[in-house]
Amino acid sequence: MSTPTQFDDAALRDLIACPRCDLLHRSHRVADGCVGRCKRCHTPLIMPRAQAIPRIIALSLTVLILLVGALYFPFLELNAGGFSNSASLLDAATAFNHGLLIPLSGAVAAFMVLLPAVRVASLVYALVPLLFHQPPARYSAYALRLANRLRPWAMAEIFIIGVVVALVKIVDLADVTPGPAFWAFSVMVIILVLNDTYMCRWTLWNALTARR
Repeated sequence: MSTPTQFDDAALRDLIACPRCDLLHRSHRVADGCVGRCKRCHTPLIMPRAQAIPRIIALSLTVLILLVGALYFPFLELNAGGFSNSASLLDAATAFNHGLLIPLSGAVAAFMVLLPAVRVASLVYALVPLLFHQPPARYSAYALRLANRLRPWAMAEIFIIGVVVALVKIVDLADVTPGPAFWAFSVMVIILVLNDTYMCRWTLWNALTARR
């Protein structure tokens, strides 16, 4: 990456700021699979991937399908002392649905279900027209910006890690059988991580503005 020495309208449109140290760079195209880094702190700034847009759309749609399945199929089944009980993902999200704990129930549902769903749906909305070489949809820039801002707050992977830790602690007390929703949610988390590896904000914004 090169550091700008003078500014005009064209140069301002090509500037990219390092998210870690705020150093401004004049951006330029980077080959697929290569990485453009900050000259000061070496933070990755541009990381284009071949066929990124169709892959992001396909993975995002897969996440939505798996999330719908995970909501309605059994998540876990516990057997102890001759008694058995099963719970869905919705049951886990609404376990604190009384008294002062109602806000906690809403936060759990938002962080593990709602925010990941809104994020991938925003990506699909913003990128599908680009896949078919059409002008961006209305509010597509807002949708892409929303998807980027929700990335730190969509915590599906934190939830599944917490479930695994809890299972390790109770495995000696009861027989625990993961249900279809558990596996669907686990695969969804892996796909979310894979989806993020194809996302380069600079590349996506350039593709969006080029079709305006």
